[in-house]
Amino acid sequence: MDDEKIGQEKMDLGEAAGGIASVEKYEFAPIKGYPMLNWRGKRPFTSTQFYPAQLKEIHGPEVDGWRNKIYWGDNLQVMSHLLKEFRGKVDLIYIDPPFDSKADYKKKISIRGKETETDNTSFEEKQYSDIWSNDEYLQFMFERLILMRELLSERGAIYLHCDYRKSHELRCLLDEVFGKDNFLNSLVWMFGTRSSIKTSWKRSHHDIHFYKKSQNPIYNWNDEMVIEPLSEATIKKYRLEDENGRYRLNGRFIKGSPIKGAKDVDPKWEKSHPELVVRDYIRDGKVANDYFFIDIENQSSDNRTDYPTQKPEELLYKLISASTRPGDIVFDCFMGSGTAQAVAMKLGRRFLGADINLGSIQTTTQRLTKVSDRMSQELPEPDLPKYCGFEILNVNHYDVFRNPTQAKDLLLEALEVQPLELSTIFDGEKDGRMVKIMPVNRIATRADLNELIAGFDYKAWERRQSEHPNRPVEKIMLVCMGHEPDLAAQLKLAAAPYKIDVEVVDILRDKANLEFRRDSEARVVINDGDLVVERFYPMNLLQKLSIQKETVEDWRELVESILIDWNYDGAVLQPTVVDIPGKTDLVTGRYKVPADAGTIRVKITDLLSESWEGSVPNG
Repeated sequence: MDDEKIGQEKMDLGEAAGGIASVEKYEFAPIKGYPMLNWRGKRPFTSTQFYPAQLKEIHGPEVDGWRNKIYWGDNLQVMSHLLKEFRGKVDLIYIDPPFDSKADYKKKISIRGKETETDNTSFEEKQYSDIWSNDEYLQFMFERLILMRELLSERGAIYLHCDYRKSHELRCLLDEVFGKDNFLNSLVWMFGTRSSIKTSWKRSHHDIHFYKKSQNPIYNWNDEMVIEPLSEATIKKYRLEDENGRYRLNGRFIKGSPIKGAKDVDPKWEKSHPELVVRDYIRDGKVANDYFFIDIENQSSDNRTDYPTQKPEELLYKLISASTRPGDIVFDCFMGSGTAQAVAMKLGRRFLGADINLGSIQTTTQRLTKVSDRMSQELPEPDLPKYCGFEILNVNHYDVFRNPTQAKDLLLEALEVQPLELSTIFDGEKDGRMVKIMPVNRIATRADLNELIAGFDYKAWERRQSEHPNRPVEKIMLVCMGHEPDLAAQLKLAAAPYKIDVEVVDILRDKANLEFRRDSEARVVINDGDLVVERFYPMNLLQKLSIQKETVEDWRELVESILIDWNYDGAVLQPTVVDIPGKTDLVTGRYKVPADAGTIRVKITDLLSESWEGSVPNG
């Protein structure tokens, strides 16, 4: 596929999705700007473009014309896509973004049904990397906060969850984007920890910065999740007064001023002199403080997903209850295990979610399916709608890398690039060229060059140019998966007056024969009126487990879920059979085919969150 065709494909996709490829419709309102945080290579972010989305799965029905949405993709592109429909319509954003913890977060993958673990029954799979250069991190968050501001309604608000590493800088970014006058509070979430630090105070809290868009947002101060219960010490000073459950302070005899000279009186005396007694009534709770203790979700909790850095539902229950009403739209674009989405569903709120990690999408899908099933069996609550249906969509993704955190390492290995550990802008070196891995799972654009341009060593270039005026000061290789036709020309133009040599390697075009992953194999048949999965071999998973497919004892031990659509329309999976077993249970593998079944579509997802999909002829 040549450059022109790739560029045209991008335009066609946008038009086919009803979008506008031009950036004119997606210019942003000016940010507040003061106070302002600066970093090396800071770039303004004043507009974006439409990115198309492809609907992949539908779970559950619409309610009042609404079905919740989950997006797999880079959240910058996801939010750019959402601007067309949801600009100014999101009521609450909660995000738990990267903390810049300098760590890789992994999830333990274990074969199901095994009582004991051995070398070939479990391993750790990296879910995402939280290792950044400071400038890269700040630009990343700056651009995304601007898009979030565009999506919020005028009465909308945002909770940004962070810890000590970046709390101060993120607070400055929020001041710059939203305006310091729109700061509402900084909440302190305290939790139990086994920290072994002995050289300083134990770190046992996170910060949650709370900002409004412009108008005062909803605050349900009398909601049961915001009102905190009275302490036992406080209750002891009061006694139950009436059938409404109000508490009353013991009677106080007043001489003169109702404040001076007050003292406790005998209840018997109080009855005979009611006009001389002041009665203090209080609620059965108090307005919540901006600091509170909620412990980490217990390992045995039904809400646990084993996804790294999962936050407790009680925390999100508190925030969403306080700042939204039933039917409001809640958005989390660093979705992780889907806690915000699960709580929103339980509270009768609509929601949007996004994550770049396929493991997050699979974990959230399974979690929401279980929540939806439980809610459908419960009696309806008055004035609490049940928005249990949701869709899965992809935004500008090319299905080559299932786990974006591994993409860079895989590309460097496949292209035989020597990694560079100390460089902040280049990823490696090959044949005298400095190699830059562009974003995976989407077309590389001019905007993706900004970090590279800002990090160029212009002093070194000046020296090289003076020594060898006719030679390029740098040879660069850009590795991408589809790109704008003039990508190399744009980089050369930005480097002027210095001469650079730019080579673009397009994986989709130039290196299509490279193998980054092996497709799964499955055999699904209809036997005696049943749909039967006879075998399933997830090749990447088997490779990680060092297991040959011939030695697989029970393929079900390798499966996380099976979805079946009995009447597949050829484009969107709408499963009516959702087989998601418990953590130690196995999928059934055999399912009764209904009489009205048409084209049958089966999706089998393994423990790595990689899926095999296939259609089964019926009759």
